[in-house]
Amino acid sequence: MKKSRGIIVLILTALITAGMVFTAAVGIGDSESGAAKHIKLGLDLAGGVSITYESVEENPTSEQMSDTIYKLQKRVENYSTEAQVYQEGDRRINIEIPGVSDANAILEELGKPGSLQFQTQDGQVILDGSHVTSAKAGNTTDKLTGNNNYVVQLTFDEEGKEKFAEATQANIGNRIAIVYDGNTVSAPTVKSAITNGECVIENMESYEAAESLASTIRIGSLQLELKEIRSNVVGAQLGEEAISTSLKAGAIGIALVIVFMVIFYLIPGLAAGLALVIYTLLVLLTLNAFEITLTLPGIAGIILSIGMAVDANVIIFARIREEITAGRNVKSAMKEGFRKAMSAIVDGNITTLIAAAVLYLFGSGSVRGFAQTLALGIVLSMFTALVITRLILNALYAAGLKDKKFFGQQKERKAINFIGKRNLFFAISIALILIGFVFMGVHSAKGTTFNYSLDFMGGTSTNVTFNEDMSIQEVDANVKPVVQEITKDANIQTQKVAGTNQVIIKTRELNLSEREALNNALKENFDIDESLITAESISSTVSKEMRWDAFKSVLIATLCMLIYIWIRFNDLRFGASAVIALIHDVLVVIGCYAVVRIPVGGTFIACMLTIVGYSINATIVIFDRIRENLKLMKNKESLQDVVNKSVTQTLSRSINTTVTTFITIAVLFILGVSSIKEFAFPLMVGIICGGYTSVCITGALWYVMKTKLVKKEK
Repeated sequence: MKKSRGIIVLILTALITAGMVFTAAVGIGDSESGAAKHIKLGLDLAGGVSITYESVEENPTSEQMSDTIYKLQKRVENYSTEAQVYQEGDRRINIEIPGVSDANAILEELGKPGSLQFQTQDGQVILDGSHVTSAKAGNTTDKLTGNNNYVVQLTFDEEGKEKFAEATQANIGNRIAIVYDGNTVSAPTVKSAITNGECVIENMESYEAAESLASTIRIGSLQLELKEIRSNVVGAQLGEEAISTSLKAGAIGIALVIVFMVIFYLIPGLAAGLALVIYTLLVLLTLNAFEITLTLPGIAGIILSIGMAVDANVIIFARIREEITAGRNVKSAMKEGFRKAMSAIVDGNITTLIAAAVLYLFGSGSVRGFAQTLALGIVLSMFTALVITRLILNALYAAGLKDKKFFGQQKERKAINFIGKRNLFFAISIALILIGFVFMGVHSAKGTTFNYSLDFMGGTSTNVTFNEDMSIQEVDANVKPVVQEITKDANIQTQKVAGTNQVIIKTRELNLSEREALNNALKENFDIDESLITAESISSTVSKEMRWDAFKSVLIATLCMLIYIWIRFNDLRFGASAVIALIHDVLVVIGCYAVVRIPVGGTFIACMLTIVGYSINATIVIFDRIRENLKLMKNKESLQDVVNKSVTQTLSRSINTTVTTFITIAVLFILGVSSIKEFAFPLMVGIICGGYTSVCITGALWYVMKTKLVKKEK
């Protein structure tokens, strides 16, 4: 690249970045398209619509309620993966959908829950709505006329598949009616036997009509018939302060990371800093473009991807320095550095991307939201590291910054005997894990193993109408202390009902005397009418089914990562070591929750998933260097020497990546509101643990497996 071209590239980069800043800050046109303020935010950050349904049946069973809640959760995920569904009292179900402000529109689209049946022309019931697993509107194009044909696509479960196959076989040429609450909503003619469990209702008059029918079928597949009790718009659970402090923390964190990179890596660090700014802007614009709902768990996914974006640059720059130290000129060192860093970056990112894909496919609720933002961040981080950083670095070089002093050199470092100290490292790890289990046992004997939050345990929801319209900040400052005095528990969630003086206060389960005490305390402190205070028991927002979905998805993701690493490194022991290290990090962080009594809530799952992604990425870098050095292994070198050399060569990368990722979380912890602090602290523990594991544990684990297996083969 010529000097003039390099300058042009830098100018264009500056102009494009300025344009992206303007778009994210202000937006384009009258609609302010692309502005960050239009990013959809979750219930925790911005509130949304709350709808309460009640079972028509007076005494529904717990199984019926649980099944209905889980199916409703799946339905409302069409609006947002962060929607929450939970039980209130004995027969009511609350649905909270973030990012919307029109309850009536949601009710119209969602449909009125009722009973759904498929009947023959003589009125014989073939099956009911509980056998429908999905109902979607769509369209096909007529090959002859080119006109759109709007359709509804239905999928049945196994039992429904068999019943529908028998019915369609016996009713070819006849109609099968879809009856909802006694009214026929559609009666398509059977053209042929349908045996694969999937059918299509054709010739709908419009896409809106198809979507309306699909919504009716979806909501009608519930076990219970429900009726709407109330609907309203609720404010953010964490309040506006959570957003402002998170934005401030993110800006400060990124600025500190850029300063660190420039100080440590000089000109390459400057290129990485510019690329990181572009990466952040791309994330904001893409979140907006794909209408992804951003919540606290989603922020975790972005933070992890920022760490991986920095990590990719650190790997590249360390390689460039090694090449310069080996005698190459800067231009050749840059080219070779990117080439040699490619395998570690690609393997690390693809492994985490596999995990994100599995989490999205098999998870539900916040797990899917986390997977979305993580996958988005991974793709963009790879693009900025491998394309943007390279482009900027080459442009800076072409512009005249060619001296080796601007790029630094890798100091020759004697290999540290990590393998020789493996027993000490293993002992430390076992001790850390055992401490966690001891505290779990002690707390379990006293009551609960963990300090479960409302998301996991449920509790009491108290609706209070105050004499004045208080902000969430005022509620947190003035009302929460009064509530905590009664509950003796800081685990309190508050929400405002938009357009009213009502505040929803969610606490642990309160008995009758505690409810009376709370009513009296609110009356005395705020002079409110006690008749305007109502309370109901609520279930957890993270249902048993959602927990199982999370566990299952993590299990499948871990298995997929194991297989990928096995194939890429051609050695099952690499994969097994990575999984053991991953489990180690998760257990240490879980132990941290038990020791410090951090509330285990909805963000707990996101935290664990973040640790999984961070741990596996850090491990891949070590294994990539071991794989490379095995190919270059000299006759005099032992396997122990190769592992020690590999870990030592990547030591600066491990430390620097841990520091840069830790910085972003630490600033979030320092500036964030209490809920964010509870989220950030275990993440900091996990990052430190992941750095320790990658340096001290993973290589040693692989070495032990490798040598033990070799001895057996002899």
